[in-house]
Amino acid sequence: MFLEAKQVVKKYANHLALNNVNLQVPENSIYGLLGPNGAGKTTLIRIINQITGPDSGEIIFNGRPLQSDDVHRIGYLPEERGLYKKMKVGEQALYLARMKGLSRHDALQKLKYWFEKFEIQPWWDKKVEELSKGMQQKIQFVVTVLHEPKLLIFDEPFSGFDPINANILKQEILRLKENGATILFSTHNMGSVEELCDHITLINQSQTILNGQIDDIRQSYKDNLIKLEFAGDGNIIKEKLTTDFHIDSISSINSHQVAYVKMQNNATVNQLIGNVINDVQILGLQEVLPTMNDIFIKVVEQSNLSKTQK
Repeated sequence: MFLEAKQVVKKYANHLALNNVNLQVPENSIYGLLGPNGAGKTTLIRIINQITGPDSGEIIFNGRPLQSDDVHRIGYLPEERGLYKKMKVGEQALYLARMKGLSRHDALQKLKYWFEKFEIQPWWDKKVEELSKGMQQKIQFVVTVLHEPKLLIFDEPFSGFDPINANILKQEILRLKENGATILFSTHNMGSVEELCDHITLINQSQTILNGQIDDIRQSYKDNLIKLEFAGDGNIIKEKLTTDFHIDSISSINSHQVAYVKMQNNATVNQLIGNVINDVQILGLQEVLPTMNDIFIKVVEQSNLSKTQK
């Protein structure tokens, strides 16, 4: 594994922020770090960035314990942005690039590339406070990735972006992965998790409650729900599908209808088709997997209930 957290514990006064949390991030992947507000995500990110240290446990980076000089191999975009409002954009970007170890010549070349790519050249001599929140986000993203770190940590990277610019940023994140970066991605936007992430870890109340590959997790939480598209009388579907099938809903869409059917008692898709094929025209049929948003809510609620009952 490229990045590992092993049995990490962190306490603040009487608050247990992380309780034996484990994390295994494969190299060249986009890994989602998820959880409700206050779950412990930001604390873990701060430990990886060496802003604070664990009380026990360790962080393994690229096969060895995390070291102080690894900070230059990590790019961190925090949720709370940290640009100096009174400084000019270009001056500040150059300053931050030099702090990451780039020469002035290399920093200027890379900044020119990114400013042209994001079409923000006219803002070079503007003060940061003159920029919109979304524009400031672009600047902070640029200085985060400029030194081409092997590990990138993005905490709510799409906050403040309109859909068009959010999509631009998503494409850049995917391109960074293609170019060899490993990305730890924290967000509450489960749609973005499904679009971008290969694996996830879900933390709640300081503990890991779910981890694994996105596709495997969605498969494991499926509810035997089938989407059946057909042309014909919806009442026939209701008459034909009894006992082993529960119809969640039937609705009309343009010239056809859609029924969501829950399979029961080990019923099969072939049985479903056999029951209705002589009475309606089947236009489409597919298994419905739960969204990561549905799974997030379900797992967190179960975790909270379990803790309440103890």
